[in-house]
Amino acid sequence: MKNFFNNELLLDSSVSEKLYLKVKNLPIIDYHCHLEEKLISENKSFSDIGELWLSFDHYKWRAMRLCGIDEEYITGKKTFKEKFFAYAKIMPKLAGNPLYYWTHLELKQLFGIDEPLNENTAEIIYNKANEIISGLSIRKILKKFNVEFIATTDDPLSELTYHGNYDGVSVSPTFRPDKVFKNDKEYIEKLKEMGKDNDIKKALSNRLDYFISKGCKIADTALDFIPDENTEQYDLLCYLAELYSQKHIIMQLHLGTFRNVNTSKFLGIGADSGFDIMRSEVDTDRLVKFLNKLNEKNQLPITIIYTLNDNAIKNICTLSGAFKNVYVGAAWWFNDTVNGIKKHISNVAEYSSLGTNLGMLTDSRSFSSYPRFDFFRRILCSFVGDLVENGEYDEKSAEKLVKDICYNNIKELLSI
Repeated sequence: MKNFFNNELLLDSSVSEKLYLKVKNLPIIDYHCHLEEKLISENKSFSDIGELWLSFDHYKWRAMRLCGIDEEYITGKKTFKEKFFAYAKIMPKLAGNPLYYWTHLELKQLFGIDEPLNENTAEIIYNKANEIISGLSIRKILKKFNVEFIATTDDPLSELTYHGNYDGVSVSPTFRPDKVFKNDKEYIEKLKEMGKDNDIKKALSNRLDYFISKGCKIADTALDFIPDENTEQYDLLCYLAELYSQKHIIMQLHLGTFRNVNTSKFLGIGADSGFDIMRSEVDTDRLVKFLNKLNEKNQLPITIIYTLNDNAIKNICTLSGAFKNVYVGAAWWFNDTVNGIKKHISNVAEYSSLGTNLGMLTDSRSFSSYPRFDFFRRILCSFVGDLVENGEYDEKSAEKLVKDICYNNIKELLSI
């Protein structure tokens, strides 16, 4: 029996262990996340591990609800210490859940704590972690994890006051025009005021130029569905994609999310609080028509596609071979699990090109979430290491392959 969370965690062979050592300490390029740049600018510190873990992270909130924890201990008025103890109590229930891995990797890599978190160890771990937290700030956390680049997620109306370089970490905005597609008349009017002649397209173009002046390299849109053709939303989506192509902005599309399904909780707590689920399907036929229309006009930007429902992943892998510069995004959100990442890597390898893959991102609001990169790197090295061990891939190429996926490919695509 292996020791708890030892150095060989998720590594299946001596080759995978060797490969992991080659990528373990590579810098992190987090090209899609929801971190608050203002907190990076202020170099915020945290009162305790409860605040660090449970003030932002809806992954942890969802797990607590799954295990029957009262909302007062999740987003309610209980202290962060009480919330931490409630989270510790549920940890043994999460066998195989990615949060079990992430939690213990965070404890090990951020606080040097190797013991399992549970109701009995909560007090000791809380005190040990807080000894470290007293001298820890956000920028120290970023430095500890060797973070090089962060792309936040920003509404077109955002002022972008706090983006820039902080102690060697480049914090860049991402243009996220989701609200344009939600028929919010008040929002649309505010946006139009940013343009000329009350024209929403001119306003979007002006705001994109402003984002670019602040270092923006990526645009992102989360869509429940690709809009119907011959609708205003479809026209705007095509217009934005053409802008991205002309201005050399990478287009990210996040598909397959059914948001805020619990109406009473949404009204009481708000969006992005753990009440989103997978759509039953992703219409890749409609996606192909959209990409083809742009391609016919020679206006298809570099595109990264994510799906929350991974039943569509094979389709997306194959369409990435039909259009130039279309990439399959990371195993996103609910798919960011041991088997989800394994399945994702296998599908990309078999139906697309593993060597051009762009690796991992956090998609997180939590500043302690960077061990997710380590989680991915271990699983990737295990997959490639197994191919080498089985005589299906040569060891000399394997090292370059995993380095490219973990760092070089996305660095080159972003020109950073």
